Amino acid sequence: MLSIVLVFLANLLHAAESSPDDVYWQGYVAAILQRELGWADESFEVQVRERYATIVIYGEADDRRADAERALANVDGLNQVRVIVSGGGKPGSDVPVVLPVGDLFRPLVADPKQPQFFVSYIRMHTPTDSFAAASVGYGENFGLSRWPGAKPGDGWQLNFAGGIFAQFNLDAPSNDLINADYTIGFSLTHRRGPYSARARLFHQSSHLGDEFLLSQPNVQRINFSVEAVDALASYEWDRWRIYGGVGYLIGRDPSDLKPKFAETGVEFRSPRFVWNVGRLVAGYDLRAFEEQNWRAAKSLKIGLELGEADESRRRVRLLAEYFAGPSPFGQFFQTDIRYVGAGLYFGF
Repeated sequence: MLSIVLVFLANLLHAAESSPDDVYWQGYVAAILQRELGWADESFEVQVRERYATIVIYGEADDRRADAERALANVDGLNQVRVIVSGGGKPGSDVPVVLPVGDLFRPLVADPKQPQFFVSYIRMHTPTDSFAAASVGYGENFGLSRWPGAKPGDGWQLNFAGGIFAQFNLDAPSNDLINADYTIGFSLTHRRGPYSARARLFHQSSHLGDEFLLSQPNVQRINFSVEAVDALASYEWDRWRIYGGVGYLIGRDPSDLKPKFAETGVEFRSPRFVWNVGRLVAGYDLRAFEEQNWRAAKSLKIGLELGEADESRRRVRLLAEYFAGPSPFGQFFQTDIRYVGAGLYFGF
């Protein structure tokens, strides 16, 4: 099914080319910023796609973001204007941006182990039981240094990332902690136009909750701990994104774990508001491990994103979610599970 979707999306690539109308609006917006605000041509860049204008400001922003928003607020014909502050680096500069905002590789919408802050209510189905559960996560990708590329948004970036992912049985008398996964590591990301990539080195360890062990005396705890490297490549156009890559467990406990794994997926982001509330976002992620005989774990999330589309600003997502396949919860990696639910996701 996913291959059919990817082939369909690939046929849409031709729609990503800039139209003459977009070129006109790009020049029109740039002229306003130069003549009315006195901005130097090398201090900013304008990009327009389907009358959605993005202004990238280089160097210190001061009040330039607010000035641009005011100057362009009453321009008829533009669907939306967003202003992005680069954080200091001019394209092509040899000077890195220290502690940059955001990342060059967009966070994955549907990856259950994407470091982020979230809380979800899910209905869990296992081979032996069904129960209500809370799935929570605490984590973030923190930019350490960015080396800007030749064009706005391009370049390389080094990041530190970590997260905690925990699940609680809400049907238990004390809302028992079932499992907690801890991840920490570094990533190197790259972007060139619609192409982006991420390479990571990270550690994950998993632990069962005390209450769960007391209530399930027959469950045998596994000393599950791995170090892994992986790499993903991504292509974006208009509202769509496809990605895929492979990974390898370079350190593993139990030592007999098979080391190879792979991941792929597709995402959709609407630039327009739905019911004047938020933008529609969706993601479908597939991950498969050699240890699990390459059985695919399928994760689907779809919902609304609230807040400014500006990559330098925080947003909130309300997502419905579905998962089926080998469990993403470390201690139960050999168990096939299924769950449906909804969650609040913060950050991005």
